[in-house]
Amino acid sequence: MGIGRRWNRREVLRLGGAVAAAAAAGRRARAGGAATLPAGERITMGVIGVGGRGSSHLEALLARRDVAVLAVADIDRGRREAAAARAGGGCASYNDYRELLARPDVDAVVIATPDHWHALNGIDACEAGKDVYCEKPLSLTIREGRAMVKAARRTAAVFQVGSQQRSERRFRRACELVLGGRIGKLERIVARVGEGPVGRWQPKQEPPPGLDWDFFVGPAAWADYAPNRCFDTFRWFYDYAGGMVTDWGAHHNDIAQWGNGTSFTGPVKVEPISVEFPAKGPYETAVRFETRATYANGVVLTTTSAGNDVEFHGTDGWVKVNRDRLETSRPEMAKDPPGTGDVRLAESPGHLTDWIECIRIRRRPLCDVEIGHRSVTVCHLANIALRSGRAVQWDPEREEIINDPGLSRWLSRPYRAPWRLG
Repeated sequence: MGIGRRWNRREVLRLGGAVAAAAAAGRRARAGGAATLPAGERITMGVIGVGGRGSSHLEALLARRDVAVLAVADIDRGRREAAAARAGGGCASYNDYRELLARPDVDAVVIATPDHWHALNGIDACEAGKDVYCEKPLSLTIREGRAMVKAARRTAAVFQVGSQQRSERRFRRACELVLGGRIGKLERIVARVGEGPVGRWQPKQEPPPGLDWDFFVGPAAWADYAPNRCFDTFRWFYDYAGGMVTDWGAHHNDIAQWGNGTSFTGPVKVEPISVEFPAKGPYETAVRFETRATYANGVVLTTTSAGNDVEFHGTDGWVKVNRDRLETSRPEMAKDPPGTGDVRLAESPGHLTDWIECIRIRRRPLCDVEIGHRSVTVCHLANIALRSGRAVQWDPEREEIINDPGLSRWLSRPYRAPWRLG
């Protein structure tokens, strides 16, 4: 059943009833609280989107003895059939992710679809009674992200966002040093997220056999198929993603928020400093850019395409971190063991493992949906500033733009029928 085509009433009622039954089963299971899953019981999983990161997550799940992968969903027949074969004969495959969600025997799902699908996938999963691991960036818009948080809270879902740097030792230690005052009073942060690409035009053509292109487009505005609008290159079209500003920005601005102690709030002002969009080709998202975000505590966060790391500057030193190294203004700072008065952040057993352990004990995970939403909000505000060419005055508590009502249209997006948010 292709997702983008018009359904008849019988199909709607059949699938809606199945999802409702799955939701009821999931909520009954959650009613048991911390004792819901015995320690030796395997958690049953589904994977929605099995290309790229989804394929990696599937392999990680299959390697675990405490997980059973029962189903996969993907709009590409070759991908989903190959994934189901890797998972073994008992794994079902679906074109329509909601048929996976309708299974009452699936406890939790991993979502690794393009960004413009995250909100619908995640909200539907919560409403179907599933716990959720959703790849970053969490949402395509700020309003979508808030809707995902509300759905997770309403259904008591354990919802982890795939900003896995929170589970990596170097980033945790960097934030401990900053929060513990080892560099003095924090004054500014630089998040370097890398440059975006410039693509070449390709003529529209028929989608390859087995690819449900109408389903890929989903709630986005209709566009004809071309090879570089799909799969990994979706990131460079604003209908589907936010370019490097959100792709790597969701990683490094998440660490910036962590080290700034602002994981549950956000900046009060975001300004565009410079931007270069593609001068030719089909890609739309920024190639080179710089924005400046100011927080209520006076800290200034610069997000730039120049490089790839996070750098914290304080009155008494600096800390720089990426996935390969941790550097400090004083070499002994990183080597010294944490002292009695130092900040200690939770050590993660691994991002997927943290989520799975939290499912067992019904606890919020290390990068809970609210944290992931707040981190990508910084990125969305940066894109609004870059695309509009205007500074954005932001109220992080009410999540409203307060200086220019016209900019508020960027907080959400219209959905192509029959799709809708909420």
